[in-house]
Amino acid sequence: MAKSAREKLAQKKEPKTVVLGGDFSGIKAGQKMFVATPQIVADYIRKIPYGQTRTIERMRKDIAKRRKCDASCPVSTAIFVRIAAEAAIEDMNEGTAPSDVIPFWRLVSSKDKVAKKLAIDSAWIDQQRAQESGA
Repeated sequence: MAKSAREKLAQKKEPKTVVLGGDFSGIKAGQKMFVATPQIVADYIRKIPYGQTRTIERMRKDIAKRRKCDASCPVSTAIFVRIAAEAAIEDMNEGTAPSDVIPFWRLVSSKDKVAKKLAIDSAWIDQQRAQESGA
C-alpha cells in the first residue's frame, strides 16, 4: 500500500551535500548542491510568518545558504514541497484547522506547477493568501 504524505514526511532521511560532476538543472559543474529532506522543507514553511509569503526559489536559496552550498536541488525540493503540502491537506481532510497545519500556501502560489498536482482547488490557496495578507 502506498504511504500517505504524513508517513513520507515522518520518514527519517539525512540531508546531503553533493559536488556536481556536471551541470544539473541550472547548477554548474563543481558547485555544491544541497539535497534537503522533507522535514527541512516543512520546517522552513512553518517558519514563514503569518501574512507573508516566499517563493520556492527563495526557499531553495535560503536553505542552500544556511548549509554553505551554492544551490539546493530543485528536483528533490519540489518533491518535498509537495509532500509537506499533501500532509497538510491530509490533516485538513481529517478536520484539523488550517491554522494548525503546515501553511504551504505561504510558499506555494496557485500558479506554481506543484499547486496543480495537489488535491485542493488552487483558488483555495489564493483565498488563504488573501485572508492572511488582509486583502
